[in-house]
Amino acid sequence: MYPEELIAPMRAELSSIGFEEFRTAEQVATHLGSDHKGTTLVVVNSVCGCAAGAARPGITYAVENAKVKPTTLATVFAGNDRDAVEKIRELCLPYPPSSPAMALFKDGELVHFIERHHIEGRNAKMIGDHLVEVFEHFCA
Repeated sequence: MYPEELIAPMRAELSSIGFEEFRTAEQVATHLGSDHKGTTLVVVNSVCGCAAGAARPGITYAVENAKVKPTTLATVFAGNDRDAVEKIRELCLPYPPSSPAMALFKDGELVHFIERHHIEGRNAKMIGDHLVEVFEHFCA
């Protein structure tokens, strides 16, 4: 696990724009259970450079610029919220574990997944524009 004081600013980048932190598998399971209605974007946050340089800024851009947004914005932190991350990864199968990553669920079903290799090499605006399109398609 990373020291909490090290990752606190990384957590805050998302919680400050309205993301709810899921720190346990139970929180994930309760929220995304079979009776889940609406859309939920879950971000698997990370300490890596592509999370800092592209993923979190791209997510911020999307949340600030999208006309249509998911009902719920949530995040788990890879390396620290281990049970929550494991549960999200289970719900994202058959996609392999990835961090950072972004998963959009609609009525409890995974409808869109962005893996690390979709983030690496792209800038924040590219990721943000993609998310805006995904939100318009699935959250309207």
